[in-house]
Amino acid sequence: MAYTLTYSEKAKGWPSFYSFIPEKMIGMNNVFYSFKGGSLYKHNSNSRPRNNFYGEQYESTLSGVINIEPTIVKKFKTISLEGNAAWDCSVYSDLESGYIDKDWFSLKEGEQYAYIRRRADDDSFESRSAQGVGSVSTVDSSVITSVVLTFTFDVGSMISIGDKVYGVVSGTPEFAGIVTAVSGTTITINSDIPGAPDPPTTTIPVNGQFIMYVKNNIAESYGATGYYLAYTLTNDSESFVELYGIASNLFKSFP
Repeated sequence: MAYTLTYSEKAKGWPSFYSFIPEKMIGMNNVFYSFKGGSLYKHNSNSRPRNNFYGEQYESTLSGVINIEPTIVKKFKTISLEGNAAWDCSVYSDLESGYIDKDWFSLKEGEQYAYIRRRADDDSFESRSAQGVGSVSTVDSSVITSVVLTFTFDVGSMISIGDKVYGVVSGTPEFAGIVTAVSGTTITINSDIPGAPDPPTTTIPVNGQFIMYVKNNIAESYGATGYYLAYTLTNDSESFVELYGIASNLFKSFP
């Protein structure tokens, strides 16, 4: 992707990348002008719409790294933004990745605050979001879209509606469906919901097969573990937006 890169004499550096690509740029009397398609444009002269250049709408993005105590593996639980609006936030560390939709932020003590969620398409079976249930006793697939898994023990406290269920075949988890109901010793899954892999193929478990699940990424998430946390903020607002700072709360750290 091509960008317009700007240099600041005051900062003696290259402070910004711009998505718009003009044919020519010039500054005069503290006003920035550019030319595109034979037309002259005066920048920063109107309040709306923001992120709009030459009639095309863009997004504002900001990337950075949080790296407190770089020699220690940390658990990054939250993102807080100091500003007047929430942003979509994509994060990753050297071990995990996560995401925060701007609608998940809540205003707390003057800051936008949200928990880092696991990506919906991230079903890492090595993470703590993946757990085993046990061997299924009987499988009832008589209903076309619903499959009822019955166990010899109570499963009501370990799995929730919205979790993704997998049957383990020769040591490999195969997606079976999404939990729609839990009651005592039974789990009902909808094998017709396109919610997990891409493409969303499903394999109905068989009697005696070991069953595992991955927690719903919205209902439960453990943040991101790693030595550092890299983030990219994205905002497509057409209104005035300010951002002063970004921080993350550490849940725990260990050597």
